[in-house]
Amino acid sequence: MHSDLIAFGKQDLRKRLEAGAARTPLTSPSGAAWLRRWAGICLIVGLTLYLAVGYDAGFIRINAAAAGYPDWVWQCLTVLGDERVPFALAILFALRYPRIFWALVLAALIAAAYSRGFKALFDATRPPGVLAVETFNLIGPSHTRASFPSGHSVTAAVFFGVLIYFTRWTGLRALFLALAVLAGLSRVAVGVHWPVDVAAGLFGGALAAWLGAVLAARWPGPATDLRVHLAVVILAVILAVTLLFDDAGYKAAAAPLAVLGALALGFAGMQYLLRPWLGYRRAVKTAGTMP
Repeated sequence: MHSDLIAFGKQDLRKRLEAGAARTPLTSPSGAAWLRRWAGICLIVGLTLYLAVGYDAGFIRINAAAAGYPDWVWQCLTVLGDERVPFALAILFALRYPRIFWALVLAALIAAAYSRGFKALFDATRPPGVLAVETFNLIGPSHTRASFPSGHSVTAAVFFGVLIYFTRWTGLRALFLALAVLAGLSRVAVGVHWPVDVAAGLFGGALAAWLGAVLAARWPGPATDLRVHLAVVILAVILAVTLLFDDAGYKAAAAPLAVLGALALGFAGMQYLLRPWLGYRRAVKTAGTMP
């Protein structure tokens, strides 16, 4: 019986992956244009800040302006760039839109190489490592090294960038773009990154999102490969579990993170375990072999 259930579950998930793939086109010219323009603007902004003023350009002004808003706003925005959050959110659409999920996986790999490679290469000092604490507003944990680029900005740009690529509605694209930019600016607001870091992070993330979508279109097979899909989903589930008890040092975001983790875990259990099991029971009952 267990082997029959497993076989039925695999077949059910494969069918749903194939049906999900049919919902999403392989390419989106308009989405690609959005990402290329966004990356170009971020590159221009970053270079202008650095060449005109210097690496610390705009930090004190933006940080001081952000201090006029409640700390919890910036804490909730900044965790959007926590790598665990996009993985948990992806669980909610991974099975229904596997092509988007696969593009996100490829984009994340490209972005990780970009972010970690440049961090190791430059190892730039962050604001808390240069400025006296009383001269700016620091929210949450203090970091002093590996400033360039902002990893949270890269992550937010990758996740929302992939959604921008595949979304057809201009309003949603604008919303996703705004969320990514705000997540990036929150790194200046909490006092752990220079604006140049954020511009570089958003540039790299947007570019990685575009490249990930292009690669996914040219290599679509893994999007419906059950083994690849489940391997990434299991990783996402593990990361979602950590959201239940680890707020990454941002106390005001602890409750939203825990809710997201619980939602992602419940959704994964329903879609990957409960639904196939109920389908198997119905199939057995219909066949007339169930006691």
